[in-house]
Formats: sequence, structure tokens, C-alpha cells
Amino acid sequence: MKSTKDRILDTALVLFNTSGLAKVSLRTIANKMGISQGNLNYHYKKREDIITSLYFQLVENINDNMPPMSPKTPQTLKLLFHISEAIMDNFFDYRFFLLDFVQIIRENEKIKTHYKELSQIREQQFAGIFNQMIDNGVMRAEKLPNEYHFLYKRFQILGDFWLSSAATTQQPISKKRITEYAQIINQMIYPYLTKKGQKEFLLLTQKS
Repeated sequence: MKSTKDRILDTALVLFNTSGLAKVSLRTIANKMGISQGNLNYHYKKREDIITSLYFQLVENINDNMPPMSPKTPQTLKLLFHISEAIMDNFFDYRFFLLDFVQIIRENEKIKTHYKELSQIREQQFAGIFNQMIDNGVMRAEKLPNEYHFLYKRFQILGDFWLSSAATTQQPISKKRITEYAQIINQMIYPYLTKKGQKEFLLLTQKS
């Protein structure tokens, strides 16, 4: 049986996802659970504390679902696609973060600081993937200054805001949209592939 603290997080996540951040207060969460707000405040004094806990829960889930990325692990397009879909799948499960991303970053200094640090780590990880794919003849070498730095930034921007795009065209947002937006993200790398990489890309996308 889950603890009250864990059940608060589970309930808050459902409410934030379905109603949006602005419509959910501590009282809303307590009423949904059938407990007093005092009981809830014993575990989380502020709504910000719940949001922070959910953020780090999301980060942990993504890290658990990320395939190993090390010099000994072959970095392939298949691995890159798997990473993209794993991240997007977890983002959907915690979608209120992406839909209210700007507000959360503005109001929560702890999340803002960690997100900046995490973004730097992710960029280093992706740079390692790109470099090994270049060495393996799958990606071409850079032709422009900071070309692959900007490629990563495009991955990051679209990854962080694809749900906002989906929300403007479909309500409620369906998890089926992950496949569509994963294809949008994955196709960004195609112009940077060698003929060998393009062949691998087409084989992978034809299977999906």
C-alpha cells in the first residue's frame, strides 16, 4: 500500500494533467483524496513542494528509461530514436510540466536551476552520440560553426514544447500523438546523415 505522501503525488499528477496548474490548489488535492488540508500540509506545506517532487520524479523516470550512453555502447540511429520516444513518453505522463513549463520555470527556482544543469548534461550526452555516429560514418562532419550544437537545441526546443503544439489542435491530447511528434523530431537529423545513415534511417522508419 502506498504512503499518504505518495498518494498525494499521484493525485496531484492526475489533477494537474487533467485540469492544468492554475485550477489545482492544495485544497483541491485534499478534497479529491478525501483528507483534510491539514493532513496534506503535514507532508507538503506548499503546492510548490508537490510540483518540485513531481519534477524530480519525472527526471528519475526518464533516467531509468534512458539506454546506457557510454563510449563502449554503439551509438546508432535506433538508439537515438529510442531516447526520443522514451523522453516523450515520460513527458506525456507528466504533461502539465510542458503545458505550464514557462510558469513553473519562472516561479520555481529549484526546478529552474536543475533544469539548466540537466540541459547541459543532456547536450553533452547527445554530442557524444553525434561524435560517435560521425566516427561510424552515419553522420557527416559539421559544415557550419556550432551546427550540431544548434541541432541539439532544436531537439530540445521541440521536445520541450511539442505538447503545447498538440494542445492547440487536439483536446484532450492523445498519447497517440507521441508517434507523430517523434517522427517530426527524428526527421530533423536526416539532412545530417551520410548515405549510409540515410539508408539506416529509412530501414528504421519503414519498420515503425
